[in-house]
Amino acid sequence: MSSSGYLRYVALGDSHTEGLGDGDDVRGLRGWADRLAEQVARHSPGLLYANLAVRGRKAGQVRAEQLAPALAMRPDLATVVAGVNDALRPGCDPDEVAGHVEAMFAALTAQGATVATLMFPDVGRITPLARPIGHRVLALNARIREAADRHGVVVAETAAHAAATDPRLWSADRLHAGPLGHARIAAAVAQALGLPGSDDKWTLPLPAEGTDISAWRTVGAELRWAGTFLGPWIGRRLRGRSSGDGRQAKRPALLPVAASAEDTSPSV
Repeated sequence: MSSSGYLRYVALGDSHTEGLGDGDDVRGLRGWADRLAEQVARHSPGLLYANLAVRGRKAGQVRAEQLAPALAMRPDLATVVAGVNDALRPGCDPDEVAGHVEAMFAALTAQGATVATLMFPDVGRITPLARPIGHRVLALNARIREAADRHGVVVAETAAHAAATDPRLWSADRLHAGPLGHARIAAAVAQALGLPGSDDKWTLPLPAEGTDISAWRTVGAELRWAGTFLGPWIGRRLRGRSSGDGRQAKRPALLPVAASAEDTSPSV
């Protein structure tokens, strides 16, 4: 890293890092990694940025497909976020998943990169129907945090605050952050990295809503969610398909980043 800041940032991961929930495939996806790159570029005008993330990828696939290209770019900043797609599947082995993530931590830090990751919120607090997998997510968090400690990886503790599971931060599928959620994730990683201008506003709860939601409305929302999102997801699993089949990374090469004039700190 030069005295003026980071020169090359590479993001590795799955749909969360690709930016699902923040934009769409027609207008383009933004996401927390793009937002972070824009914030870094405000203090490192020459920043080059690549985003290798592809939706649907499990941790082993991220390692097999993205690590070598990332190392070839010799980043001085990298983010590695993977494992949720593994945790969603029955029979997930948190040790095996964390092993793939740790291998990426080890390779990137050994090459001199500053590496950052983040913790996953308890999905059962966002979607009641997902409560059975909540323990797998928390177990994976613990192992990734331990791996990060071993390799000096920066951890954004995004799961430690109640605001992380506020439904208003999440998109309609409840698996991906919405624009405000992506903005808060970017702010969390920026603070963990100690970027100039970063602070802890991302931890603050959103203003309280003034209406009570009846139990019947809650049940109805759960049933609609199951039919719209859960059913198709299960169908893909049964057919051995993935949402990322045939897809390539949206930004596979290092390209200049225009510093955003927008304040990426989330409004509260």
